[in-house]
Amino acid sequence: MKLDKMNQYVRQMSVKEKSPLPNHFPFTLPIIQKLGKLSFHPNVTYIIGENGMGKSTLLEALAVALGFNPEGGSKNFSFSSYATHSNLHEFMQVVRGSNRPRDGYFFRAETFYNVATQIEKLDQEPGSSRRIIDSYGGTSLHEQSHGEAFFAAFMERFGGKGLYILDEPEAALSPIRQLSMLARIDELVEQGSQFIISTHAPLLMAYPDAKIFELDAAGIAETRLENTQHYRTMKQFFEDRGRLLHHLFQR
Repeated sequence: MKLDKMNQYVRQMSVKEKSPLPNHFPFTLPIIQKLGKLSFHPNVTYIIGENGMGKSTLLEALAVALGFNPEGGSKNFSFSSYATHSNLHEFMQVVRGSNRPRDGYFFRAETFYNVATQIEKLDQEPGSSRRIIDSYGGTSLHEQSHGEAFFAAFMERFGGKGLYILDEPEAALSPIRQLSMLARIDELVEQGSQFIISTHAPLLMAYPDAKIFELDAAGIAETRLENTQHYRTMKQFFEDRGRLLHHLFQR
């Protein structure tokens, strides 16, 4: 039951008004200045680009505008370990679809440790009827490897008919796990889910018929996997590794 354009959960985002502090971060980023209207695929959309282009900032603003905690988790998470998020969400206009997701999650690789800690804290409070960790497979996320904890969220916590915003989910995943993640994305898409993903991993960008938006100093443009800088770099490395390393190691 893949979503179509009529019933997707999030259709579009844009900057609805100018910031009163245009010379302050994140409004100095080219992506924010030239965003226009960003229309999402009903199933899977990738937002990619070099470090510092504003991918995480953009996803964070979208997630917060939709009611998620800036550090990640589901919408009922409201903790803050160290508030570093921008106020970009206050200037975003998000166009939602006619349907509402049954499930939702904002996954941030860099703050998932904080989510795991918050889960343990909440599960230690008296009076809770069901442990939160049970929806992640029942094993403490801190007692698993980084990659295993990530995968527990993807495999156990994500339940279908959901909106899942993922910021660099490949950070702790091996190539095999990244391929498994693609399979999991497809399962959840077939169950009526929508994904918006920021990633550096060409393997994870390979979902068929997805939209790929690439950020650079000029702004943002839709592209194909084979035309992304990430794909071209990896292709060049594996096809002519010796030549590339020769140039890299020149003194």
